[in-house]
Amino acid sequence: MSKEQIRHLIDQQLPGAGIVETGVKGVQLFRVSEPVPCVPAVYEPAVVAIVSGAKEAILDGKRHVYDSDLYLCCSTSMPVQAGTPTASPDNPLLGVLISLDARVMTELTLEMESVAGPTRQPDSNAMPSGLALAPWDAGFTDALLRLVQLGADKTDEAVLGAGRLRELYYAVLKGGAGASARRSFGVGNEIARTIQFLSAHLNEPLTIDDMAALAGMSRAVFHRKFKQATTMSPIQFAKSMRLNHAAMKIAGGMNVSEAAWDAGYVSSSQFSREFKRMYGQSPKQWSQETQLPAGAT
Repeated sequence: MSKEQIRHLIDQQLPGAGIVETGVKGVQLFRVSEPVPCVPAVYEPAVVAIVSGAKEAILDGKRHVYDSDLYLCCSTSMPVQAGTPTASPDNPLLGVLISLDARVMTELTLEMESVAGPTRQPDSNAMPSGLALAPWDAGFTDALLRLVQLGADKTDEAVLGAGRLRELYYAVLKGGAGASARRSFGVGNEIARTIQFLSAHLNEPLTIDDMAALAGMSRAVFHRKFKQATTMSPIQFAKSMRLNHAAMKIAGGMNVSEAAWDAGYVSSSQFSREFKRMYGQSPKQWSQETQLPAGAT
């Protein structure tokens, strides 16, 4: 019943396709009414909850589908291909995107660990720690409903928004994506902090040795832990982040040379070669054929 209530509230606030900011910082509602194939994107730390339809994210060749049974928690920046291949006017994609505030998530994680003690990390690496799918449990569903209900009253949003958002974060940390989130925001989050630094310095040269030094690890240990967390080697991850970042800029109207420079490429020809090798098209061809409606990625 709670999911239907959330869907009804989104219908009321967003009757047409698009994406809208709520009065709570970092919380957006979205509706996509047309199919969009998976295209390069960079997922920033966020939770995405779908109440109608389904979204797809492909990370290092592995396909992840999330819908009204599974929500997505991305606890660190990740280069993916994402889209809404099944969306249509009769079956639109409806959902909520909640950005994860690193300060609040870290405070909550450390507070939980101080009470219960550090949680042992699972041995399995079936899902990368930076990207997890989790079932809608009662705590998450109720917290999301209470958050979305604030949209009916601007005063409620202003006064209660931060508290309801914190409640939603707590539900995530306790739920099926909790191990992934705690690994990024709790004690021992060196890999997540390195990825955060890389994301903020995409246009600067950064070697494996530089990243290992930032994490305080040897090159070999850093390489192993990084691949466990992302499924990719550090160099492969950095290249994917730069190319996906550039692809998004090009889709947004930036010219190819500027996008290449913004992503840290000194040579436009090298950028074009690597772009075509990864996506099968030149940057110019890709930009001419790609149009992204709001909320599609």
